[in-house]
Amino acid sequence: MLKALASPIRLQVLSWLKEPVAHFPRQVDGDLVTDGVCSDFIKDKLGMAASTTSRHLNVLADAGLLVATRKRGWTFYRRNEAVIDEFTRNLRGAL
Repeated sequence: MLKALASPIRLQVLSWLKEPVAHFPRQVDGDLVTDGVCSDFIKDKLGMAASTTSRHLNVLADAGLLVATRKRGWTFYRRNEAVIDEFTRNLRGAL
C-alpha cells in the first residue's frame, strides 16, 4: 500500500476522486459518486497515455485503495473509503 501511495500522480488521483463532482465532467454511463469516474476522464485530466494511466490506476486498485467497476465496456474508479480509513488508523497507531 505504501508503494501505491509513494507516487505524487497516484496521490493526485486519490485527491481528485475524493470529490469527483468537483474535478470531473458529468458522465453518460455512470454516476461519478456511486459508480466512480471513467478511466478516460482520469487519463485526460492527467494528460498521460492510456497505458500509463492504466498502470497507475491498477496499482491503486491492486492495493485496495480504488474499486474498479466495469460498465458498458468502460472501467470506472472510485475510492475504497473503508480501506483508506483502516490504513489511516493503522498508520496513526503505528506512529
